[in-house]
Amino acid sequence: MKFVDEASIHVIAGRGGDGSASFRREKYIEYGGPDGGDGGDGGSVYLEGDSGLNTLVDFRHRRIYKAENGVQGKGQQKYGRGGEDIYIRVPLGTVVRDELNEVELGDVTEHGQHLLVARGGRGGLGNVHFKSSTNQAPRKFVPGAPGEDIQLHLEMKVLADIGLLGFPNAGKSTFISAVSAARPKVADYPFTTLYPNLGVVRVGMDSSFVIADIPGLIEGAAEGAGLGVQFLKHLQRTKLLMHLVEIAPLDEMPPAEAILKLHQELVSFDRDLGEKPRWLVFTKIDVLDPEEARSIAEGVVSELNWTDPWFMISSATHTGTDELVQSIGRKLDEMKELEAEQKVQWDPLPESEA
Repeated sequence: MKFVDEASIHVIAGRGGDGSASFRREKYIEYGGPDGGDGGDGGSVYLEGDSGLNTLVDFRHRRIYKAENGVQGKGQQKYGRGGEDIYIRVPLGTVVRDELNEVELGDVTEHGQHLLVARGGRGGLGNVHFKSSTNQAPRKFVPGAPGEDIQLHLEMKVLADIGLLGFPNAGKSTFISAVSAARPKVADYPFTTLYPNLGVVRVGMDSSFVIADIPGLIEGAAEGAGLGVQFLKHLQRTKLLMHLVEIAPLDEMPPAEAILKLHQELVSFDRDLGEKPRWLVFTKIDVLDPEEARSIAEGVVSELNWTDPWFMISSATHTGTDELVQSIGRKLDEMKELEAEQKVQWDPLPESEA
């Protein structure tokens, strides 16, 4: 299965216009001299962030994008017109790589952001630039330079505040449907979720956050098993991870073992993922007596020496979901305040104050 958030496109910047090797031709002027103008620069290719897009599927239908060439210079020192730049709209969260050189060119994260991916060629010089005391009639001119020609790999990483992770049937889809307007497919078989689902969760009248339901992982996901790597990467942009685990799993894998295995998959894929804030959420507590459910949860927390926040919820009955949502909202507010303080601390003073 190929996920629609990856695409390859070929971008070609415009070629610069040639310089002109023209000479003045005026009545009664025998030696008019060189007057060839420069060629125009070729158009460049930019990617433009568009918050209205959420997939890269359009690039399956159009693969080649070419900017306009610059116009050749003319006599009377007339400069050629520059080629028009082109702007290719992409969803926010798109990472751009040069496929041939395997170099990351940039990252589009804001609406209206422009990222230059292929620079247009410079226009050539006309012969007027080559006149000298020893060469009064130069016929030399410079041809326009070719524009950059690049094969790009686009990869969209889900932009969400919260990432849900867990093994198949951990209750992620049910949870996101319980706390947001998103309606992901829910069933009892593994891999019900084949694509990330985004849901907007309202915390108050003017406060909300985005939560991403990532397809269930299996052991070996970091090496490509199951839906593997193509979804682990979507957790890299989230601010906070919610590790959902069944409190009474049917596959008989103890909750503590499931938590440790999933953590190992995160670290194997990207060590930084293992350092992200991660809260533990025990799901489907409605299948047990409340006291039994709490006893199991406390036992797992003690066994793992878990020091981060942990919660017990039932998405089916909405038990504990509101408390979890409110706690997430407060945590995100704290993180935003910390980011703002760090930005103020590191931003340089204006020149007038320095």
